[in-house]
Amino acid sequence: MQVSPPTAGTKLMRRSGLPAYALLGLIMLLLSWAFSWGLSGLRTHLLFFPQWVGYCLLVSGIVQRRTGSCLLVRKPSAYLLLFLVSMPVWWLFEGLNLFTQNWIYLGREAFSGTEYFLYSSLSFSTVIPAVFSTAELIATFSWPKKLGKWPGFSLNSRLLWILHGSGWGMLILMLFFPSTFFPFMWLSMFFIIDPLNARFRRPSLIKQLSEGNGQALLVFGAAALMCGFFWELWNVYAYPKWIYSIPYLDFLHVFEMPLAGYGGYIPFGWELYAVYHLLSTRRNWLS
Repeated sequence: MQVSPPTAGTKLMRRSGLPAYALLGLIMLLLSWAFSWGLSGLRTHLLFFPQWVGYCLLVSGIVQRRTGSCLLVRKPSAYLLLFLVSMPVWWLFEGLNLFTQNWIYLGREAFSGTEYFLYSSLSFSTVIPAVFSTAELIATFSWPKKLGKWPGFSLNSRLLWILHGSGWGMLILMLFFPSTFFPFMWLSMFFIIDPLNARFRRPSLIKQLSEGNGQALLVFGAAALMCGFFWELWNVYAYPKWIYSIPYLDFLHVFEMPLAGYGGYIPFGWELYAVYHLLSTRRNWLS
């Protein structure tokens, strides 16, 4: 029997220890990145989705390499659900941005209303998968466990309603005084939703904190910040692209984003965790 020699891809898989889908993701990521930056005219609306799907595949493969499992392999239906949940969640933030006007899209005028909705929804579908995949990767390291042991506190129904009410207060202040209270966009949803998760016995960051466990809080905050770095990096030479207009913080830019603006990514990760677990019928799928 004649045995075919191993291909270059097979050799790379053996050396890296990464599954084939992770290498496919790496190729998708690099090609999309190169074309997004290298081509002229409109192109990013076609490349954002495959670039971030490539990122998700690569990160999931690294998780599998480090732990022997990952959400994509362990529960593919739950992973696909992340894409479906992600679209309406980010459209919610687009709606809030109508009040704050913190970012606008260059090149928006090139699309009809239907085209803009479809291309945007496809791009928005990658937000939660990217953050959750990154969170799973960060959770494979030891530092969240070391730093996540915090003193607990008593959590009762009254405190949960106070926190829930504070979230609505933040949202109202942001809607009526957006130029002053725009940072509440990245906090209000968390305080509205996460106490409800605790009440409904769904995964809740506040509940975990009350038990002295801050690991998920650290992991999801760090995951959103890491994704935020790549969102801003890959946006620099893209087109269409987004730019910012942030009152009293519009200085010391890192890419298009003011440095202080990166702080918003941390509670954004908490909001995604809270929103997903409020909407999802599955419980405790992410260990």
